[in-house]
Amino acid sequence: MILELKENIPHGTKEYPYDQYYIHNIKRQFQFPAHWHDEFEIIYIKQGQLQIYIEECEYSGKAGSVFLVNPRELHFMGSADLSVTYYTMLFPLEFISFQSDDELEKTLLQPLRNGQLLMANHIANKTLLRQAGNLFDELIALNERHASQYQLKTHIMLLTFLSSMIEYDLVIQPRSRGSQTGRQKELLLYIREHYTEPIALHTLADQFHLSEKYISRYFKEHFYLTFSDYLNHLRLSCAKRLLETTEISVTETALRSGFSNVSYFIRTFKKTYGKSPLKYRKSIS
Repeated sequence: MILELKENIPHGTKEYPYDQYYIHNIKRQFQFPAHWHDEFEIIYIKQGQLQIYIEECEYSGKAGSVFLVNPRELHFMGSADLSVTYYTMLFPLEFISFQSDDELEKTLLQPLRNGQLLMANHIANKTLLRQAGNLFDELIALNERHASQYQLKTHIMLLTFLSSMIEYDLVIQPRSRGSQTGRQKELLLYIREHYTEPIALHTLADQFHLSEKYISRYFKEHFYLTFSDYLNHLRLSCAKRLLETTEISVTETALRSGFSNVSYFIRTFKKTYGKSPLKYRKSIS
C-alpha cells in the first residue's frame, strides 16, 4: 500500500470510534483525492450522481446506491453533479468485533480485520439496497444527536448490516489486484507529491512519456475532472489547512499551496468556499 496516500484524519473518538459525514451543497465540480485508511467506510448516496473508484474498479452511483470500502483499499470519489448529496460512515472493524475467542471471531470478524475476507464494494441487489437504505437512514439520524449512549444501537445496526451482507453472499475472498504501479496510481501519486510545485500537463507528459492530449483525455475519462480542476482541489485543500493551522500571510499561503498568482488564488478560494482567504481565517478564529 502506498503510505503517501494514507489519510491520517482521526474519525470519531477513542471512546466512540464511529463517525459520519454529510456531503452536500456542492458549489462546483469536486473530487476527493485518492486515499486509503484503516477504517471501514460506507458510502450512501441520497441524491444525484457520484463516481467512485475503489482499487481497480470504477462505479457510477445514484440515489439509493451503497458502496463499501474495506480497510486499506485505495479509493476516491467525485461528481460533476452539483446536486449530489451523500453520507460516508467510517469506523474500525474492531468496533463491531466481540473480541472473544469463538467461532464467529475466528471465521468472520478476524478475517475481515486482517483482509482475508472482504465485503463486496458494490451492492446491486435491490432488496438488500432497500433494507440497507432504511437501516442507514435510522443509523444516520441516531448519530446526528452526537450522544455516546447510542453506541449500543449503532453496534446492533452495523452488525445487522454485516449479517445481511453474509446472507446475500457479499462477504467474499479477496480478488487478485492489479499492480500498485498502474497508470492511475502513478498519476495520482505523482500529483500528490508535486502539487505545491509548478506542474502542468506538459510536466506529466514528460514524466510519463505520453502526449498532453492523451493525458488530458485520460484524466477526464478516468478521474471525471480536468487535470487543472483536480490540481486546484489539492492546492485549495492545502491552503485551507494552512489558514486554519498557521498565521502565515495570505500571500505565503498561496505560494506554499502551489499558487504562483495570488489574485487567482483569492478568486478561486472565494468561489470554492464562499469567502476570501482572510475572511475565512477570521471566521474560524
